[in-house]
Formats: sequence, structure tokens, C-alpha cells
Amino acid sequence: MLFLKNFDWKLNLSVFLLIGGGLLSLISSKPDLFWKQLLFLAIGLIFMFLVIRFDWRPFINHRGVIFGIYFFIILLLIITYIFAPSVRGVKAWLPLGPFQLQASEFAKISLIIIFASFFRKKHIGIARVSNLLISFAYFFIPALLVLIQPDLGSALILFSIWFGFLLVSGLRWRHLMVSLFIFLVVGALMWLYVFQDYQKERILGVFLPERDPLGINYNVIQSKIAIGSASFFGKGFGQGTQVQLGFLPEAQTDFIFAALIEEFGLFAGFIAITAFGVLIFQIIKIGLNSDNNFNRFVCLGSAVFFISQFILNTGSNLGITPVIGVTFPFLSYGGSSLLTNLIMIGIIQSIAARK
Repeated sequence: MLFLKNFDWKLNLSVFLLIGGGLLSLISSKPDLFWKQLLFLAIGLIFMFLVIRFDWRPFINHRGVIFGIYFFIILLLIITYIFAPSVRGVKAWLPLGPFQLQASEFAKISLIIIFASFFRKKHIGIARVSNLLISFAYFFIPALLVLIQPDLGSALILFSIWFGFLLVSGLRWRHLMVSLFIFLVVGALMWLYVFQDYQKERILGVFLPERDPLGINYNVIQSKIAIGSASFFGKGFGQGTQVQLGFLPEAQTDFIFAALIEEFGLFAGFIAITAFGVLIFQIIKIGLNSDNNFNRFVCLGSAVFFISQFILNTGSNLGITPVIGVTFPFLSYGGSSLLTNLIMIGIIQSIAARK
């Protein structure tokens, strides 16, 4: 069968090792969420294999299809902001029957696709101000809609995707510095006029780790205790004190890496990091071996997408990045996140099968 041709088994083994680690941690700490994640996994696998089998090469040159996907997601973000109920002060989840859809997750796929279409022709002249501004506009529209939810984590991931595309497109360092300076100016304005107080506190908490240990830094302190108290093989299934006694908040999402290490040890953490490293290596390898720029940019953009999530999630577990609600790819609980990640893997496997 075509979808088995050039199938990258190392890529999929890495994905399922991460998913397996997440399920193992969930069944230990949150059995009810384990079954939900299992359902999301089944749905995600169906979508992944449908995407693998779909030959979307004829649509690469049809800008209407690319822009249709992009503007559909923009519309979905607008609908989410208007109609989604507020959950802990954030309007990010759109109810769909028994499920909740997080449109910001799918915005990441749409941004990768539209950037791949844009940069495959414009990367040679990317230093032109017009090209930089157009690419910035593609990023800024969904990022602004995500930021007003407010969801700082997803907005930073969208920025990472845009900046990552600038890096791999061959933009000169002086132009990158100018772009980064503009972003810092915009960031300063957002700090003054857009960021919520709790978001500012989380950022300041990185630089002042002892500040407010029962408040803004509580989660990070408990995460460090969970990791620091684990031996090489951990405390055992269901034996993690920080996880099982409820001291570690969001142990199934933001801090699942710490929860995994506490119960299954530094060895489990090493396996997770190694699996993730192999995943990124295989994605980049598939991209570099591809036969056209669109596919290369899709793979490289996906690698940037996964890496930025990994850095922000594990960094928050260790107290070196702010806690902003970013998941560990494939490991953390979350239906929209898992579905998005599996669709992205399906696209990459489709590229590998038809190279």
C-alpha cells in the first residue's frame, strides 16, 4: 500500500513512546482522563492515517485551498472568542457536544501550511520589507485573536513558528535582529497594555523563583520537588507523593513531565527526551530529503513547532521558562493538542511516502 511506502517507523515509534508515557502517567494519577485521552488517541489516529493516504500535492499550487484553510481557522478563532464560555478567565475552548475544541491548536497547523506556501517562493527575497511585513501579518492576525482570549502560550508558539521560518529561509542576521527588535518593542507595548496581571507575575516568577512560594511560584516549586525527589527509577506506579496527594497542580498537562519523572524516575525522563530528539531528527531528515521547497518548509516548520512546545513545557517544569499553559507534545493530556500533533505527523508521513 502507498501509505506504507517509505513509512518512517522511527518517527512513529518515537511518537508512540511519548503517547505511551503520557497514558501511563494518566492512568496512575487521573484514570478518568486516561480513558478520554484514549478516545482522543483513537480519533487522532483515524485522522492521521486519512492524512497519510491523501495526496495533497496537486493542491500546493492552489492558493485558494491554502488561504481557505487559513481563513477558516481565523473564523474559528473569532467564533471561539465570541461564543466560547470562560474557563478560569480564558475563552479558548469551543463546546462541541461532549467535546471541547481549542481552535488555537489548529491555528498552528494552518500557520505552518500558509508559511510553507509563502516561503517556498519568497525565501530568496525574504529580506524585502514587503515580504517581511506580509509574513508578519500572517502571524499577527491569529496571534492577536489568541492573545485576547487570553492565551499567551499559544501566541508564543505562533511567534516561534514565524521566527523559525525566518531562520530557515536564510534571512540575514542583521534583518533577524531588526525583526527581533520590532518584536521586543511590540512585546513591551503588550506588557503595558495587553498582558493580564497574572501573566506578568508568571514571567517575573522565572527571574524571582523565591517570590510568592504559595502563590505564583507554587506550581514550579512543587514540580522541582517532584523531580528532585525521584530516584533513577522513581517512586513507583501510583506512589508519587506530589502527584497522588495533589500537591502538583496540572499534573496531567503543564507538569506531566515532572509527574512522569516522580513516579517512573529520571530513566523515564531520559526516554521521553530521547524519543523527542529522535522525532525531531526524523522530521528534519524527511524535510531535507524532500523533492520540493513546500514539503521542506512544512517539515522544518513542524520541527520548530514541536521544539518550541518542548522547550516551554520542560522549561516551566524546571523553572527556567514561565508557566503559560504549553503542553509537552504527545505526552500531555489534551484532545485538541493530541489531534493537532497527530495530523501534523500524518502530513509529514505523507511527505515521506511520496518523496
